Amino acid sequence: MFRPMQRIKQQMSAEDCLKILKEEKRGVLSVLGDEGYPYGIPLNHYYNEEDGKLYFHSGKTGHKIDAMKKYEKASFIVFDSGTKKEDSWALRFHSVIVFGKIEFIEDRDMIYDIARRLSYKFTDDEAHIDREIERSGPGTLLFALVPEQISGKNVTEE
Repeated sequence: MFRPMQRIKQQMSAEDCLKILKEEKRGVLSVLGDEGYPYGIPLNHYYNEEDGKLYFHSGKTGHKIDAMKKYEKASFIVFDSGTKKEDSWALRFHSVIVFGKIEFIEDRDMIYDIARRLSYKFTDDEAHIDREIERSGPGTLLFALVPEQISGKNVTEE
């Protein structure tokens, strides 16, 4: 169903792909938007090792939500900040793309749990996290991208 990578020598291992998904803070979610136009949105994410899903929090309405309710397939791309060799303009970085289907989460306890886990990617300030969840938790929508394929690539710009 999914195409194999053309430059197979640049393909990352499954373990390295998961490392990028766990460590990086944000990526771009792409959905099929209005009138069939692609719609890409930068989002923070949380990769849950327990169930293998990527989780995102959001407001409850908007273009992205309408698109995902209409068509459940999506992709998410994450890439690291990369490195440069000394005296070179070329950047070496790693990118991971996930293809899958969107699943909306209704369980409020799970919504708060994932929001807390996601928050730890940005701060370990418990009081701040508690205040934010109390303030914005009731208005938060949680959805997951259930992976059907994950692949990664080592990219060198030269």
